[in-house]
Amino acid sequence: MDVFQRFEAVVAEQVAALLADNSSGNSSGTPTGAAIVLEPPRDPAHGDLATNAALALARTARTNPRELAGRLAMGLARHPEIRSAEVAGPGFINLTLEDSVWHDELQRIARAGDGYGRGTAQQQTLPINIEYVSANPTGPMHMGHCRGAVVGDALASLLAFAGHKVVREYYVNDAGGQVDVLARSVHLRYREALGEAIGAIPEGFYPGDYLIPVGEALAREYGDRFQNAPEAAWLAPFREKAVTAMLAMIRDDLALLGIHHDLFSSEAELQASGAPERAEAELRRRGLIYEGVLPPPKGETPDDWEAVELPLFRSTLYGDDIDRPIRKSNGAWTYFGADMAYHAEKAKRSSALVDIWGADHAGTVKRIEAAVEALTNGDKRLDVKLVQMVRLFRGGEPVKMSKRAGNFVTLADVVREVGRDVVRFMMLTKRPEAMLDFDFTHVVEQSRDNPVFYVQYAHARIRSVERKAEGMQLGTADLALLDGDELALGRLLCQWPRIVRQAAAAREPHRIAFYLAEVAAAFHSWWNRGNDDPAFRLLREDAPELTAARLFLAAAVARVIRTALAVMGVTAAEELR
Repeated sequence: MDVFQRFEAVVAEQVAALLADNSSGNSSGTPTGAAIVLEPPRDPAHGDLATNAALALARTARTNPRELAGRLAMGLARHPEIRSAEVAGPGFINLTLEDSVWHDELQRIARAGDGYGRGTAQQQTLPINIEYVSANPTGPMHMGHCRGAVVGDALASLLAFAGHKVVREYYVNDAGGQVDVLARSVHLRYREALGEAIGAIPEGFYPGDYLIPVGEALAREYGDRFQNAPEAAWLAPFREKAVTAMLAMIRDDLALLGIHHDLFSSEAELQASGAPERAEAELRRRGLIYEGVLPPPKGETPDDWEAVELPLFRSTLYGDDIDRPIRKSNGAWTYFGADMAYHAEKAKRSSALVDIWGADHAGTVKRIEAAVEALTNGDKRLDVKLVQMVRLFRGGEPVKMSKRAGNFVTLADVVREVGRDVVRFMMLTKRPEAMLDFDFTHVVEQSRDNPVFYVQYAHARIRSVERKAEGMQLGTADLALLDGDELALGRLLCQWPRIVRQAAAAREPHRIAFYLAEVAAAFHSWWNRGNDDPAFRLLREDAPELTAARLFLAAAVARVIRTALAVMGVTAAEELR
């Protein structure tokens, strides 16, 4: 157990003892520990840890929270590792621990190495399913896909580091009209490869040059067999070949970011398997499908609206705004109908579902959540994370579109220019629901204002000092020699396991980037103190014992930075030029 887990247990033990005492006014002796929080106080001057235990228990104990806090504080103060326990405000308790507690935890960081903070295996029969990217297989990855890809992949890594079983999944939308348009676009490039002048790419087709090699490959395979053939003869094989080629391109693009999915699920295969029919039958059996007419779209008068009876899912029973059609008037599945069946199928092989979607899909969240709740009887949780757009700039000016791609900036071009680590880190520097600006000039600047550089520089500085210290005779580190500011940095490092647990529970990998920024700032402040006063430098030949203690702390900083970056999918820099 880390420091926070240990003292959560100490507080819980004291709470249980107090509630068991008849003088507490509680006869049941049952603590309401779920509401109790133990965390660092906002102001470090208030101590090392703070708990709301008395406030959380006041109603159960039928007593004034501040009075209850006083009793708890008296019991906690008797613990040999708690230096003081003081009541604050309406009933908070601030705890100051003995320095030896933090010294021991720093030693634990050294022993655990890059595994510090890793959670133990959760009791899961089935894995958590993280579905992310899932872009239509109609072209290369662009920066509109990048942020969701990084958020999803970092979340999967975070949950795995926290001890969960995880499956990374990509849902291939290969059954809709967009893949027919892709096949027609590729057929144009196929005819072009055979020497035919195709002229300008028609509106509505995919214009990017990335389809030229696909057309050339088809020309080599089929010759002129399909050059003048009717669409019915070539649409299916061209669609299959084109989707295969696009998925290979997508995999290559994602690999540039270090992203590799465990599973690619095909919508076409899902529909061929009869999954939508099975989902419909189950919902009909339970009375959740009926034949009905949708209201007219907002802004349209009844004269503009043709009422059509459709099979509707009673999604309003599960919090949606209106009931949703699962089939079109021609009997084909709606996008929702197919997506509902897909989620039902993956719920069977998952303990929980997480979808990473673009913010433009916000309107479909309620209906899919409703379908999952209905089809799993509420046993499986669907958590949809919405990711906002990334705006690209260069020196403050908007970046122009890519000619090769047709109408967007490719992910591959961005990664090749600034590097995988920069792209991945930057995608996590804001909450995903907030718009993110990515400036090619700014993200490679070596300045404090660049969060990627600031964190990487901290690790590189430590590695440089460690190389310089290799020939020094230092002996065993005595952590008692660290002063208050240095121990404050150590306490911040000891928060890492707690950050992992909280970020995993909230499913928010950006918290790792926020924490790293705080660690880097604390380290650079320590470093700069040594620049201002030689007595505070990490390496002091006149004080080998103190140097050993400071190097020990610096190594702990490097380990935590390296581990946290790895969770984000970023490599820690050994040196910066």
